[in-house]
Amino acid sequence: MKTTIRIFMLLAAIAVGFNLFQINWETPLEGKSAVAVIGVMAASCAFLLLALLALSKKIEEQKKKR
Repeated sequence: MKTTIRIFMLLAAIAVGFNLFQINWETPLEGKSAVAVIGVMAASCAFLLLALLALSKKIEEQKKKR
């Protein structure tokens, strides 16, 4: 499970990086740039949720050891 979460976190980080390069910074909310901004936000949320999942799994493992 740890490996799967880390792979998905890596994919989310790559998606953030890719979409950051797709944004036209002069007009970020027009055309394809708007889609890229939404992609950055979605991938960032996915990364955050995966980080929380990894943290909860770590806490669960520590709780089982006790």
